Amino acid sequence: MNNLLLAALASSASAVRLFATNYAPPNSALGSITTLDFAPGLGYGDNSATLKPVSANQECGSAPTWLDRTQGGDLIYCVDEGWQTPKASLNTLRISPDGSLKRIAQLDTVQGPVSTQFYNKGAAVAMAHYGGSAITTYKLSADKTTFTPLEVFTFSTPPGPRPEQEASHPHHAVLDPTGRFLIFPDLGSDVVRVYGIDPKTSLLKEHESLKAKPAYGPRHAVFWSPGRKNTNTTTFLFVVNELSNRLTSYRVTYPRDGAGGLGFTELQDVGLYGDRTTPPGSRAAEIAVSPDNEFIVTSNRNATVFTIANPDPKNATKIGSDSLTVFKPAADGRVRFVQLAPSGGSFPRHFSFNRDGTLVAVGNQNSFTVDIWRRNPRSGKLGERVASAVGLPGQVNNVVWDEK
Repeated sequence: MNNLLLAALASSASAVRLFATNYAPPNSALGSITTLDFAPGLGYGDNSATLKPVSANQECGSAPTWLDRTQGGDLIYCVDEGWQTPKASLNTLRISPDGSLKRIAQLDTVQGPVSTQFYNKGAAVAMAHYGGSAITTYKLSADKTTFTPLEVFTFSTPPGPRPEQEASHPHHAVLDPTGRFLIFPDLGSDVVRVYGIDPKTSLLKEHESLKAKPAYGPRHAVFWSPGRKNTNTTTFLFVVNELSNRLTSYRVTYPRDGAGGLGFTELQDVGLYGDRTTPPGSRAAEIAVSPDNEFIVTSNRNATVFTIANPDPKNATKIGSDSLTVFKPAADGRVRFVQLAPSGGSFPRHFSFNRDGTLVAVGNQNSFTVDIWRRNPRSGKLGERVASAVGLPGQVNNVVWDEK
C-alpha cells in the first residue's frame, strides 16, 4: 500500500468519543464518568486501534451507574445509585468540545436508580430503582436540563424464592415500539411491570404484569419486530433473566380498544451459553438489539469461560474472560444461537454498539476496563479485540458511544 493511500485512510479514520461510568474506588467517596477517545487505526488484530481516557468528571456521586445520551445536543444524563448518601440523584451534564463534562443540574431521587428511559416524545423520563424497590417519573424542562418529579411507585410485592429476591428490585425501564407503554423487569419479584402512558400528562397507569417463572430474576429486556421499521409485523419481547441465566421470548399483543394493557405469550426459553452447560455462579446482565435489527446480544458475568491475551500489550500473561452471547431472532419470535464470544475481562455489566454495528464496546466491571471488539454485521459474530482502556478509575458499569 503506498504512502498516499495510507495517509488518506488515516485522515478518514477520525477519533470517536465514548463515555463510561466508574464506581468509586475503595477509600473514595466519588465515582467518575470517564471520557475516552477511540482512534480506529488501519490494521486488524489485537491493539490495532487506540482507546485513551482524556478526562474524568466526579459530579455524579459515589456510584454513577447509567448514562443516557438519547436526547442529543451537548447534554448527557447520569444516575447515581447513592450507596454512600441518604438519597440518590439524577444529574444533567454538559459536554464540552474537548469531551470534558460539567454538571449543570442535579435532582435527589429515591435510592438505587439503575436505568433511565425517556418517553412521551422526550417530555418525561422514567427510572427503575433496584435498591429503592421503586419506579419514578419526571417531567423534562423545555431546554432539557432540569427535571420536575411526577410520580413514585413503590412495591412490597412478595419477593421471589432466591436470597437475592428479598425485595422488589426493578432493574430496567423500556419503552415499547408504539410509545404507549413502559415496562420494568423486576428481578426481585419475578415480574415485568407494565404501565400505560397518558400522552397529555406523562402520568402512568399500571396494568397487569408479565409473570416470569419463579427464581428467574428478569433483569433487562428489549422489544423486537422482524423487518426494519416495519410497524405491520408482530412485536416480540425478549427478557434476559439474571438468576436463571436464560433468555425468554414472548409474543406481544396490544389491546384492541386502546384502553387495556399488553398481553404476552411465551414462545421460547433458552440458555445463554449455547450448547454449553451454564457455569455455576453465572449472572446474566445486558441485552441489546444490533443496529441492523438482525441480532440480539446478551452479556454473562462471573463465569470466565475464555482465556485471552492480556489487554496490556506489555504483559504477556493471559487473563480469564466472561462472555457475550449472540442470537439470531426469526420472524416467529424464536432465536437461534450464533456465538459465545469473550467480553474482554470480568463482569461485563454493560455493552453498546457503535452506530453502524461494526464495533461493540464492553464495560468489564471487575477488570476496570473498556474493551472494543470488531463485529461482522452480516454474520453477527464478534471478531478480534481492537482496543482496550485499562486501569480506569473504578469498576466500569456503563459505556456509551458519542457519535455525531
